[in-house]
Amino acid sequence: QVQLVESGGGLVQAGGSLRLSCAASGRTFSSYAMGWFRQAPGKEREYVASLSSSGRSGYYTYYADSVKGRFTISRDNAKNVVYLQMNSLKPEDTAVYYCAARSLSASTAWNRQEPSSYDYWGQGTQVTVSS
Repeated sequence: QVQLVESGGGLVQAGGSLRLSCAASGRTFSSYAMGWFRQAPGKEREYVASLSSSGRSGYYTYYADSVKGRFTISRDNAKNVVYLQMNSLKPEDTAVYYCAARSLSASTAWNRQEPSSYDYWGQGTQVTVSS
């Protein structure tokens, strides 16, 4: 029902920057809460950042402590795109990054840090940060 496609991953040196994009289908995009997660080899999927649906006064953004001050999540509802701007990258940021969306028909409370709170996922994009 909702298709998500990530792009923008690649290889970057420590201290560098990268911008990830998540293109979403659907004319109700502005109503979806969205999240970014990442997963490194041998580790569990980890919460990175999220934002709320867009209301009349805008939307709210949230970040994991590990990326706060370095990453910025935003959305462009006119283009159906969510961005993750990553600055001051570190080797420990290396992972596959996934975009996720929460269904409008979800009946449970939104726990933005939990993968189970999201219903649609992209295929992921690889981010590698060299030392």
